Amino acid sequence: MSLTLDSKAIDTLRNIPDLIPVYREYYEDWNIRVFNRKQHECRNYLSPNRREFYKILLITEGVGVFTMGLNTYYIEEPTVLFIHPNDIISWKNLSDVSGGFYCLFKKTFINEHPQLKLAIDKYQLFTDKAKSIIRLKPNEALTLEKLFEQMQDEELAGKPFGQDAMQAYLQLLLIESIKVGNFPQADYVSEEYKYVHQFFQLLEQETTNINYTSPIRIKTAKEFASNLLVHPNYLNALLKKHTGQNVSTHIRNRLLEETKVLLVQTDWSLQDIGYSIGFSDQPNFNLFFKKNTGITPAEFRKSYHL
Repeated sequence: MSLTLDSKAIDTLRNIPDLIPVYREYYEDWNIRVFNRKQHECRNYLSPNRREFYKILLITEGVGVFTMGLNTYYIEEPTVLFIHPNDIISWKNLSDVSGGFYCLFKKTFINEHPQLKLAIDKYQLFTDKAKSIIRLKPNEALTLEKLFEQMQDEELAGKPFGQDAMQAYLQLLLIESIKVGNFPQADYVSEEYKYVHQFFQLLEQETTNINYTSPIRIKTAKEFASNLLVHPNYLNALLKKHTGQNVSTHIRNRLLEETKVLLVQTDWSLQDIGYSIGFSDQPNFNLFFKKNTGITPAEFRKSYHL
Protein backbone atom coordinates (compact mmCIF):
# COMPACT_ATOMS: atom_id res chain seq x y z
CA MET A 1 0.00 0.00 0.00
CA SER A 2 1.36 3.43 -0.91
CA LEU A 3 2.26 5.98 1.75
CA THR A 4 0.62 8.71 -0.31
CA LEU A 5 -2.14 10.39 1.70
CA ASP A 6 -5.61 9.32 0.56
CA SER A 7 -8.88 11.01 1.53
CA LYS A 8 -9.37 8.75 4.56
CA ALA A 9 -5.88 9.52 5.85
CA ILE A 10 -6.44 13.24 5.37
CA ASP A 11 -9.64 13.05 7.42
CA THR A 12 -7.70 11.27 10.16
CA LEU A 13 -5.03 13.96 10.13
CA ARG A 14 -7.63 16.69 10.49
CA ASN A 15 -8.94 15.04 13.64
CA ILE A 16 -5.65 14.80 15.54
CA PRO A 17 -4.54 17.58 17.89
CA ASP A 18 -2.02 20.11 16.55
CA LEU A 19 -0.15 20.12 19.84
CA ILE A 20 3.18 18.25 19.80
CA PRO A 21 5.16 18.14 23.08
CA VAL A 22 8.75 19.26 22.60
CA TYR A 23 11.13 16.42 23.45
CA ARG A 24 14.78 17.05 24.22
CA GLU A 25 17.19 14.12 24.59
CA TYR A 26 20.63 15.19 25.69
CA TYR A 27 23.83 14.25 27.38
CA GLU A 28 23.29 11.04 29.36
CA ASP A 29 26.31 8.79 29.77
CA TRP A 30 25.96 6.01 27.18
CA ASN A 31 27.28 5.09 23.71
CA ILE A 32 24.54 2.91 22.23
CA ARG A 33 21.04 1.92 23.41
CA VAL A 34 18.32 -0.32 21.97
CA PHE A 35 14.61 -0.01 22.87
CA ASN A 36 11.57 -2.16 22.12
CA ARG A 37 8.71 0.08 20.96
CA LYS A 38 6.11 -2.07 22.73
CA GLN A 39 7.80 -1.20 26.04
CA HIS A 40 9.04 2.28 25.09
CA GLU A 41 6.52 3.57 22.59
CA CYS A 42 7.24 6.69 20.55
CA ARG A 43 5.16 9.46 22.08
CA ASN A 44 3.92 12.48 20.18
CA TYR A 45 6.92 14.76 20.16
CA LEU A 46 8.91 17.41 18.34
CA SER A 47 12.70 17.21 18.64
CA PRO A 48 14.06 20.55 17.44
CA ASN A 49 17.54 20.71 18.95
CA ARG A 50 20.67 19.04 17.66
CA ARG A 51 21.28 15.74 19.36
CA GLU A 52 24.49 13.88 20.01
CA PHE A 53 23.24 10.62 18.56
CA TYR A 54 21.98 8.91 15.44
CA LYS A 55 18.65 7.08 15.53
CA ILE A 56 17.36 4.08 13.57
CA LEU A 57 13.62 3.60 14.06
CA LEU A 58 11.91 0.38 12.94
CA ILE A 59 8.10 0.54 12.90
CA THR A 60 6.38 -2.83 12.52
CA GLU A 61 3.00 -1.95 14.09
CA GLY A 62 1.09 1.27 14.54
CA VAL A 63 0.09 4.25 12.43
CA GLY A 64 1.51 7.76 12.63
CA VAL A 65 2.75 10.88 10.89
CA PHE A 66 6.52 11.40 10.82
CA THR A 67 8.07 14.70 9.78
CA MET A 68 11.75 15.16 8.98
CA GLY A 69 12.67 18.70 8.07
CA LEU A 70 10.07 19.78 5.51
CA ASN A 71 9.14 16.23 4.49
CA THR A 72 6.11 14.51 6.02
CA TYR A 73 5.27 10.79 5.77
CA TYR A 74 2.04 9.01 6.66
CA ILE A 75 3.21 5.65 8.05
CA GLU A 76 0.84 2.71 8.25
CA GLU A 77 3.08 -0.12 6.99
CA PRO A 78 6.40 -1.53 8.25
CA THR A 79 8.98 1.22 7.81
CA VAL A 80 12.57 1.90 8.86
CA LEU A 81 13.78 5.47 9.38
CA PHE A 82 17.34 6.77 9.60
CA ILE A 83 17.58 10.00 11.61
CA HIS A 84 20.71 12.17 11.60
CA PRO A 85 21.64 14.11 14.77
CA ASN A 86 20.94 17.41 13.00
CA ASP A 87 17.49 16.48 11.69
CA ILE A 88 14.49 18.40 13.04
CA ILE A 89 11.86 15.69 13.47
CA SER A 90 8.37 15.14 14.84
CA TRP A 91 6.07 12.16 15.35
CA LYS A 92 2.29 12.04 15.86
CA ASN A 93 0.66 8.77 16.92
CA LEU A 94 -2.57 7.85 15.14
CA SER A 95 -3.10 4.45 16.82
CA ASP A 96 -2.87 2.84 20.24
CA VAL A 97 -0.45 0.06 19.22
CA SER A 98 3.32 0.24 18.80
CA GLY A 99 5.64 -2.39 17.43
CA GLY A 100 9.28 -2.51 16.41
CA PHE A 101 12.52 -1.16 17.85
CA TYR A 102 14.70 1.91 17.86
CA CYS A 103 18.43 2.25 18.39
CA LEU A 104 20.33 5.36 19.49
CA PHE A 105 24.10 5.58 19.08
CA LYS A 106 26.42 8.51 19.61
CA LYS A 107 28.94 10.09 17.25
CA THR A 108 31.71 8.93 19.58
CA PHE A 109 30.53 5.33 19.11
CA ILE A 110 30.92 5.72 15.34
CA ASN A 111 34.39 7.20 15.72
CA GLU A 112 35.43 4.21 17.85
CA HIS A 113 34.38 1.80 15.09
CA PRO A 114 35.91 2.82 11.72
CA GLN A 115 34.14 0.05 9.77
CA LEU A 116 30.76 1.32 10.96
CA LYS A 117 31.73 4.86 9.94
CA LEU A 118 32.71 3.59 6.48
CA ALA A 119 29.32 1.86 6.11
CA ILE A 120 27.43 5.00 7.21
CA ASP A 121 29.39 7.13 4.74
CA LYS A 122 28.99 4.57 1.94
CA TYR A 123 25.22 4.02 2.10
CA GLN A 124 24.30 7.63 3.04
CA LEU A 125 21.05 6.58 4.71
CA PHE A 126 21.40 9.34 7.31
CA THR A 127 22.59 12.10 4.98
CA ASP A 128 20.70 11.54 1.72
CA LYS A 129 17.15 12.44 2.74
CA ALA A 130 15.74 10.59 -0.28
CA LYS A 131 17.05 7.37 1.32
CA SER A 132 16.26 8.03 4.98
CA ILE A 133 12.74 6.51 4.92
CA ILE A 134 12.37 2.93 3.63
CA ARG A 135 9.09 1.04 3.34
CA LEU A 136 9.35 -2.68 4.14
CA LYS A 137 7.58 -5.89 3.21
CA PRO A 138 6.68 -8.16 6.17
CA ASN A 139 9.62 -10.52 5.57
CA GLU A 140 12.03 -7.58 5.28
CA ALA A 141 10.74 -6.09 8.51
CA LEU A 142 11.20 -9.48 10.22
CA THR A 143 14.86 -9.60 9.11
CA LEU A 144 15.53 -6.17 10.60
CA GLU A 145 13.58 -7.01 13.76
CA LYS A 146 15.83 -10.03 14.39
CA LEU A 147 18.93 -7.83 14.07
CA PHE A 148 17.50 -5.39 16.62
CA GLU A 149 16.73 -8.28 18.97
CA GLN A 150 20.32 -9.52 18.69
CA MET A 151 21.63 -6.03 19.42
CA GLN A 152 19.42 -5.73 22.46
CA ASP A 153 20.57 -9.15 23.71
CA GLU A 154 24.18 -7.96 23.49
CA GLU A 155 23.35 -4.74 25.35
CA LEU A 156 21.52 -6.51 28.15
CA ALA A 157 24.25 -9.17 28.53
CA GLY A 158 26.86 -6.47 29.15
CA LYS A 159 29.73 -8.79 28.29
CA PRO A 160 33.17 -7.85 26.91
CA PHE A 161 33.11 -7.02 23.19
CA GLY A 162 29.33 -6.63 23.34
CA GLN A 163 29.48 -3.19 21.76
CA ASP A 164 31.76 -4.54 19.02
CA ALA A 165 29.03 -7.06 18.22
CA MET A 166 26.37 -4.34 18.30
CA GLN A 167 28.21 -2.23 15.75
CA ALA A 168 28.47 -5.28 13.48
CA TYR A 169 24.69 -5.72 13.70
CA LEU A 170 24.30 -2.02 12.89
CA GLN A 171 26.30 -2.54 9.71
CA LEU A 172 24.02 -5.44 8.79
CA LEU A 173 20.99 -3.20 9.44
CA LEU A 174 22.35 -0.65 6.99
CA ILE A 175 23.07 -3.30 4.35
CA GLU A 176 19.70 -5.05 4.66
CA SER A 177 17.90 -1.69 4.52
CA ILE A 178 19.72 -0.37 1.45
CA LYS A 179 19.04 -3.69 -0.33
CA VAL A 180 15.30 -3.04 -0.04
CA GLY A 181 15.51 0.37 -1.69
CA ASN A 182 11.79 1.16 -1.46
CA PHE A 183 11.86 4.91 -0.82
CA PRO A 184 8.38 6.53 -0.53
CA GLN A 185 7.62 10.04 -1.72
CA ALA A 186 7.07 12.69 0.93
CA ASP A 187 3.60 14.13 1.54
CA TYR A 188 2.52 17.77 1.65
CA VAL A 189 3.72 20.06 4.46
CA SER A 190 1.53 23.00 5.49
CA GLU A 191 2.76 26.59 5.33
CA GLU A 192 2.30 26.84 9.09
CA TYR A 193 4.66 23.96 9.77
CA LYS A 194 7.23 25.47 7.40
CA TYR A 195 7.42 28.52 9.67
CA VAL A 196 7.70 26.29 12.74
CA HIS A 197 10.52 24.36 11.08
CA GLN A 198 12.29 27.57 10.00
CA PHE A 199 12.10 28.94 13.54
CA PHE A 200 13.74 25.84 15.03
CA GLN A 201 16.30 25.76 12.24
CA LEU A 202 17.25 29.39 12.94
CA LEU A 203 17.31 28.75 16.70
CA GLU A 204 19.64 25.81 16.11
CA GLN A 205 21.92 27.86 13.88
CA GLU A 206 22.17 30.50 16.57
CA THR A 207 23.03 28.04 19.35
CA THR A 208 25.14 25.43 17.53
CA ASN A 209 28.46 27.25 17.76
CA ILE A 210 27.96 29.25 20.94
CA ASN A 211 31.20 30.14 22.70
CA TYR A 212 32.68 33.10 24.56
CA THR A 213 34.33 34.50 21.42
CA SER A 214 31.07 34.46 19.46
CA PRO A 215 28.09 34.73 21.85
CA ILE A 216 24.52 34.27 20.66
CA ARG A 217 23.38 37.14 18.41
CA ILE A 218 19.61 36.66 18.10
CA LYS A 219 17.90 36.03 21.41
CA THR A 220 14.48 37.70 21.46
CA ALA A 221 11.15 36.74 19.92
CA LYS A 222 11.10 40.00 17.96
CA GLU A 223 14.55 39.31 16.47
CA PHE A 224 13.61 35.77 15.42
CA ALA A 225 10.36 36.96 13.84
CA SER A 226 12.20 39.70 11.97
CA ASN A 227 14.65 37.16 10.52
CA LEU A 228 11.73 35.00 9.36
CA LEU A 229 9.92 38.03 7.90
CA VAL A 230 6.79 37.52 9.99
CA HIS A 231 5.11 39.46 12.79
CA PRO A 232 6.13 38.35 16.32
CA ASN A 233 2.48 37.79 17.25
CA TYR A 234 1.97 35.46 14.28
CA LEU A 235 5.11 33.46 15.08
CA ASN A 236 4.03 33.22 18.72
CA ALA A 237 0.59 31.99 17.70
CA LEU A 238 2.06 29.28 15.43
CA LEU A 239 4.48 28.01 18.07
CA LYS A 240 1.76 28.05 20.71
CA LYS A 241 -0.61 26.12 18.43
CA HIS A 242 1.87 23.42 17.38
CA THR A 243 3.97 23.01 20.54
CA GLY A 244 2.05 24.62 23.39
CA GLN A 245 4.89 27.07 24.07
CA ASN A 246 5.60 30.56 22.76
CA VAL A 247 8.78 31.79 21.08
CA SER A 248 10.37 33.18 24.24
CA THR A 249 9.85 29.91 26.10
CA HIS A 250 11.54 27.93 23.34
CA ILE A 251 14.48 30.35 23.28
CA ARG A 252 14.81 30.18 27.07
CA ASN A 253 14.64 26.37 27.16
CA ARG A 254 17.17 26.03 24.36
CA LEU A 255 19.60 28.38 26.12
CA LEU A 256 19.13 26.45 29.37
CA GLU A 257 19.92 23.15 27.62
CA GLU A 258 23.01 24.64 26.01
CA THR A 259 24.08 26.07 29.37
CA LYS A 260 23.80 22.63 31.02
CA VAL A 261 25.92 21.07 28.30
CA LEU A 262 28.60 23.76 28.66
CA LEU A 263 28.60 23.33 32.45
CA VAL A 264 29.01 19.56 32.14
CA GLN A 265 31.26 19.20 29.11
CA THR A 266 33.62 22.17 29.43
CA ASP A 267 35.81 23.73 32.08
CA TRP A 268 34.81 27.26 31.05
CA SER A 269 34.27 29.77 33.82
CA LEU A 270 30.71 30.67 34.77
CA GLN A 271 31.32 34.17 33.48
CA ASP A 272 32.38 32.84 30.05
CA ILE A 273 29.36 30.53 29.85
CA GLY A 274 26.98 33.32 30.83
CA TYR A 275 28.53 35.63 28.24
CA SER A 276 28.20 32.92 25.58
CA ILE A 277 24.43 32.70 25.99
CA GLY A 278 23.90 36.45 26.06
CA PHE A 279 24.49 37.70 29.63
CA SER A 280 27.01 40.52 30.07
CA ASP A 281 27.35 39.95 33.83
CA GLN A 282 27.44 36.81 35.95
CA PRO A 283 24.82 37.81 38.59
CA ASN A 284 22.09 38.07 35.93
CA PHE A 285 23.22 34.75 34.43
CA ASN A 286 23.05 33.10 37.87
CA LEU A 287 19.59 34.58 38.45
CA PHE A 288 18.34 33.33 35.05
CA PHE A 289 19.62 29.81 35.65
CA LYS A 290 18.39 29.51 39.25
CA LYS A 291 14.96 30.94 38.40
CA ASN A 292 14.46 28.23 35.77
CA THR A 293 16.17 25.24 37.41
CA GLY A 294 16.00 25.91 41.15
CA ILE A 295 19.80 25.79 41.61
CA THR A 296 22.75 27.95 40.60
CA PRO A 297 25.05 27.08 37.67
CA ALA A 298 27.83 26.23 40.12
CA GLU A 299 25.54 23.89 42.07
CA PHE A 300 24.41 22.18 38.86
CA ARG A 301 27.99 21.61 37.71
CA LYS A 302 29.01 20.24 41.10
CA SER A 303 25.97 17.95 41.49
CA TYR A 304 26.36 16.50 38.00
CA HIS A 305 30.02 15.59 38.54
CA LEU A 306 29.20 14.12 41.92
